[in-house]
Amino acid sequence: MRRSERKRRDPDLGVLSSRLLFAVQEELFDTLAQQGHAQLRPQHGAVLAYLDPDGSRAVDLALRSGQHKQVVGKLIDELEALGYLERHPDPADRRAKLVVPTARGLDQMSRSDAILAAIDQRYAEALGPDRYAEFKRTLAEVTERQRAWRAGPGER
Repeated sequence: MRRSERKRRDPDLGVLSSRLLFAVQEELFDTLAQQGHAQLRPQHGAVLAYLDPDGSRAVDLALRSGQHKQVVGKLIDELEALGYLERHPDPADRRAKLVVPTARGLDQMSRSDAILAAIDQRYAEALGPDRYAEFKRTLAEVTERQRAWRAGPGER
């Protein structure tokens, strides 16, 4: 059997997780575009999905998202130019900046939360709430174990 045929019939964890990610991102960003946020791209989620409404430091966004600081910095620049966030001095540390969502950013965050809640609800109804909750717990555990393995023996 050819590799592509095997992956289609019995997809591995990487294929399954990427299919899920891309399908959720496609629905999320298509719906956001219909709701007035057409400039956003899935890459922007590395910042927006982890941004606190009262602001976050760029270094924290990088840690939460698993992205390099340079990537997060570029995304922050893009989102600032699009009017989704601003940089403000961090009151807890004058040397640091807080990345703070604007009204447009808060609107996007609220809409994203609602869209993702609807996706969750749809799958809870399709699979049953207990089965879907178990799926999410298992997926979270697999994700954390993979992150710990990637971090090295001291983190496992």
